[in-house]
Amino acid sequence: MAALGWLTPRRRSATARSVLAGEASAEAARKTAQSLDGIDADAEPPAESEEAAGQAAVEEAEPAEPEFPVVGDDLAAAFFDLDNTVMQGAAIFHFGRGLYKREFFHRRELARFAWQQAWFRLAGVEDPDHMQDARDSALSIVKGHKVCELMAIGEEIYDEYMAERIWPGTRALAQAHLDAGQKVWLVTAAPVETATIIARRLGLTGALGTVAESVDGIYTGRLVGEPLHGPAKAEAVRALAAAEGLDLERCAAYSDSHNDIPMLSLVGHPYAINPDTKLRKHARAHDWRLRDYRTGRKAVKVGVPAAAGVGAIAGGAAAAIALHRRRK
Repeated sequence: MAALGWLTPRRRSATARSVLAGEASAEAARKTAQSLDGIDADAEPPAESEEAAGQAAVEEAEPAEPEFPVVGDDLAAAFFDLDNTVMQGAAIFHFGRGLYKREFFHRRELARFAWQQAWFRLAGVEDPDHMQDARDSALSIVKGHKVCELMAIGEEIYDEYMAERIWPGTRALAQAHLDAGQKVWLVTAAPVETATIIARRLGLTGALGTVAESVDGIYTGRLVGEPLHGPAKAEAVRALAAAEGLDLERCAAYSDSHNDIPMLSLVGHPYAINPDTKLRKHARAHDWRLRDYRTGRKAVKVGVPAAAGVGAIAGGAAAAIALHRRRK
């Protein structure tokens, strides 16, 4: 199961590998969506937390907006980034913790995962070197394993580390599109298998994610194209929209990161969710809608995730220590 996109220092245009990654992701998403269709027993209803309720009160005071999403508009769909938009933190790091617990790798690799997650929460963005390292580590870890094995483990890891990290506010936005009769897709640099599990658990249509090569159901340790990040996400959305017969001008996209500006710019209804500083600035300049479901002054000042600073580093270290002790 491959991981993970990395942050580039500057915005990139699409390359042949970006297009390949996007088309492969769109094809995989359509196939898996067929298996998800009609399966909603495990879907989690949107929870109304105090934080979400407070946000709703604020939004009620805002001027009324035109009805959106438009009920019955089957030419529209919604595309949601995953990390720090739908879920707090990065899916691949939570997945790494779960693999460590099952002894897929050792303490040194766990410490690296913990530091990468701490950095992600501290800075609010993916560091290029950290994410590149995480991608290479994940590919080497899963090489030779069966796809079905990692899928089964992914189900368990979702319950252990991810379920409680879903943002209620973003979940409610996704549900609004579903209630309007529209399809809702996750779009993430995380492995498409992991993203598909999360999408199914949330009752969404499916997921676009990084596609790892497999032969006869066994991971080869190589990617198809490149990680689904930046321009590759936009290519995946474009390919899926073409295959599904969608009108992108009537679609919506949601993300926290300026790296997803190519994807957000594709649709007629872009939203900045828990935005980083660059995306917040871009969204305001282009009159995009903003939603922030984080708490504390850092969300107001610079748009960094909750638990930033020393607490993030301490949390990452604590997780590493706790898991190490559990193995003893």
